[in-house]
Amino acid sequence: MEHKHLNYFLALAKTLHFGRASELCHISAPTLSRNIKHLEEEVGVALFIRDNRSVKLTREGESFIDYATATLANWQRFKTNVKDPQQHIYGKVSIYCSVTASYSFLHQILEQLRAQHQYIEITLNTGDPALAINRVLDGHELMAIAAKPNKLPSQIAFVDIGHSPLLLIGPKIQCPITQKLTQNSDGINWSDLEFIVPEQGFSRQRLEHWWRKNNIHGKIYAQVAGHEAMVSMVSLGLGVAMVPKIVLDNSPLQDKVQILTPKMQAPEGFDIGLAVLRKELNDPAISALWNIAQTLEAKAI
Repeated sequence: MEHKHLNYFLALAKTLHFGRASELCHISAPTLSRNIKHLEEEVGVALFIRDNRSVKLTREGESFIDYATATLANWQRFKTNVKDPQQHIYGKVSIYCSVTASYSFLHQILEQLRAQHQYIEITLNTGDPALAINRVLDGHELMAIAAKPNKLPSQIAFVDIGHSPLLLIGPKIQCPITQKLTQNSDGINWSDLEFIVPEQGFSRQRLEHWWRKNNIHGKIYAQVAGHEAMVSMVSLGLGVAMVPKIVLDNSPLQDKVQILTPKMQAPEGFDIGLAVLRKELNDPAISALWNIAQTLEAKAI
């Protein structure tokens, strides 16, 4: 039984999607399908039930996950012991996070990782933080730095590494928005302002909750994927926005926006942490990153 077949099986078992699994394995979907068929012939049972719409594990496929995982882990340990008597940890770990998180929280983790485990390879993908948890659930990346949702999926293990308040910001330049911010001596009329909002995710949910709680009928000027571009749009006078403090602190445009202080209670911030599928924590490389994250003092950013 070839180890590559076991890797292909685990990728498909994780994603239950031939297209995504083939991307993870860097082969074509037809090639993956042929290799899975060869593995099933060797094992003597069907490991997957597939049709034109879906892929599901059979009962035997569920059991085979443990065998494949243990076999590959034992093989990796054997290779490590033969090649490296000091038993360094080897492996590849893919991580997803926002651009801001890549040079704040992730920098702290990778700094310690490089000092302790220089043989672990990291693949980094950045994008909209609202997608972080789903990227891990769907098997695109093994780990992600994400905002902690109100209810974590049961498959996800999560360790807190920080906290960020949410801030309301407006432009500093003279424009219709700044005129609206200063024209009412009784305070800001939030329902009269145009908002730059995230397309989706935790920050969008918190903003809409804040609107409802304070009877604000927010006008949406633009919907943006990610927070960094929201600061840019606000600095140009296109509207106001609610962004995590960590994003503003790391933005090159922070001196071109002003922090707005509402008379009502400020929106609630959120915890930030490292997320991974629980079943992946037995992997030595993933466990190394996880242990480093656990040693970080969760602090307000």
